[in-house]
Amino acid sequence: MSQDTSFAASSAPSATTSVAELKQIAAQVRRDIVRMVHAVNSGHPGGSLGCTDLLVSLFFRVMQHTPQPFDMDGRNQDLFFLSNGHISPVFYSVLARSGYFPVSELATFRKLNSRLQGHPATHEHLPGIRIASGSLGQGLSVATGAAQAKKLNHDPRTVFVLMGDGELEEGQVWEAAMYAPHHKVDNLIAFVDRNGQQIDGPTDKVMHLGDLRAKFESFGWRVLETDGNDFEKLLPTIEEAQGLLGQGQPVMVLMDTQMGFGVDFMMGSHKWHGVAPNNEQLEMALQQLAVEKASDY
Repeated sequence: MSQDTSFAASSAPSATTSVAELKQIAAQVRRDIVRMVHAVNSGHPGGSLGCTDLLVSLFFRVMQHTPQPFDMDGRNQDLFFLSNGHISPVFYSVLARSGYFPVSELATFRKLNSRLQGHPATHEHLPGIRIASGSLGQGLSVATGAAQAKKLNHDPRTVFVLMGDGELEEGQVWEAAMYAPHHKVDNLIAFVDRNGQQIDGPTDKVMHLGDLRAKFESFGWRVLETDGNDFEKLLPTIEEAQGLLGQGQPVMVLMDTQMGFGVDFMMGSHKWHGVAPNNEQLEMALQQLAVEKASDY
């Protein structure tokens, strides 16, 4: 397939990218997600669709990063780590659309010998992937270490990390949650995708998470809350989080989303955690994810 370069960039994003433009990019990314998982009848569309607006905001407006040439160490660049690696479809789409690798390569998702495996891995040397993720609970530790390294190297840039809410049932998350405030890792912004769903059902039924704001504040984090599916609320919250950096505390953003956001029959249910749409469902989804100029790979 020929590469479509729409929404593909070769340099750092512009802070002037409008909300209208971000919405168009997000719709295209969501089209990529449902097409990728449909093509191989495998993957995780629900959380990918729910977190699209965050990743689009970071890679196309917030972060200072250089897709090419890709620097594994990310010196003098903002870094993003995906802890809940099963939502790789949204990560791969945003990386491709922001210029890390050809958009046409999305067609190889989850296929044999592809660099786009079901969970991101460094073995394939895919630009934009700095850690293997999929074993839940590890991302906050990695991000904390990377943020500490930046401080030791006098690198002024920020480290971002995304976790799922079900992932907070992993004990390693709370070890890192204690470590980062104790060591004043104040160049770190973490996000929790608080969609209330995990593979076995609602988080309140599987393992009630309690008052997450109170928990993280008790560990020493600055905590913000926002709607992760509304750019008009999400972007100001990220800006507020950036304004809190450098004050001796890491920042946690509890981000309310809907699993499957953008596709009505997928929204709000754990059933679409790891199920691909069939042919009819794909067409229904694409009709709902209209863009002014679709640039499907």
